[in-house]
Amino acid sequence: MATATAKIRGLNINYEIVGDDGPWVALITGGRRGYGELVPLAKKIAAEGFRVLLHDRRNTGKSDMLLDDAEVEEIVWADDLRALLGRLDAVPAFVGGSSSGARTAMLFCLRHPEATRALLLLRVTGGEFAANRLPENYYGQFIRAAKEGGMAAVCATEAIQERIGENPASREVLMAMDPARYIDIQENLLALFVAGADLPVMGVTPEQLGSIRAPTVVIPGNDNTHSRESGLTAHKMIPGAELHELPISHQDVPLIPFPDWAEHEPEICRTFVDFMRRVEAAGG
Repeated sequence: MATATAKIRGLNINYEIVGDDGPWVALITGGRRGYGELVPLAKKIAAEGFRVLLHDRRNTGKSDMLLDDAEVEEIVWADDLRALLGRLDAVPAFVGGSSSGARTAMLFCLRHPEATRALLLLRVTGGEFAANRLPENYYGQFIRAAKEGGMAAVCATEAIQERIGENPASREVLMAMDPARYIDIQENLLALFVAGADLPVMGVTPEQLGSIRAPTVVIPGNDNTHSRESGLTAHKMIPGAELHELPISHQDVPLIPFPDWAEHEPEICRTFVDFMRRVEAAGG
């Protein structure tokens, strides 16, 4: 179907459903990007008889912007997704994603176990390099821009320019903010993020991982932000989790963009589809 918009917890959330019928799958992209990079994988999974929900999380892609510092962003995204799945009568669902999308999926399961059929985890984040890199990438650069040049400087950053290109209304939201308040929000979000950055699996405690009861499959990454070791740790700490390693070697680079994994998508699709079919057969 074409993209659609739903009013979710007061915000317009842009989404797309790939596939006409079958069990529901929700896939969440990484970073602060819109869902576009997951469309090719979603089409492959849908061709195997599943319905795949893709959506732009709040403050990403074409969805509305609302900056708040009450909770870490991944928790807010998880609760938004639960509301969207409920609106679509799509629970329980297989829930998964890459990088911060995997982190959001784990928090979704922890907060909404009744809505989680199983977890599909790609490129789990963790380790010292990620803990040092991501706070600056997600928050530090914007705090610095606001302090140096106000909201106009924030809007001029490359990341926000990309965001405004997808949803021009985002510029109006940002320019209407008091820079001091914007800085407070970003600093509070930074503190929340950093509190979980040094965990073996970023943002999720070992105790939380050990409490997950949903069937889980993990496909580790191969760069400095998504190290193989982080994926192995998630596999070890989530009870009964399955592990599938792609025929890839570690690359000593900060980040491999997900589209660069295109050649592996057929194997990722087979891994996820086989896993989901087994969960379905077992009545999961």
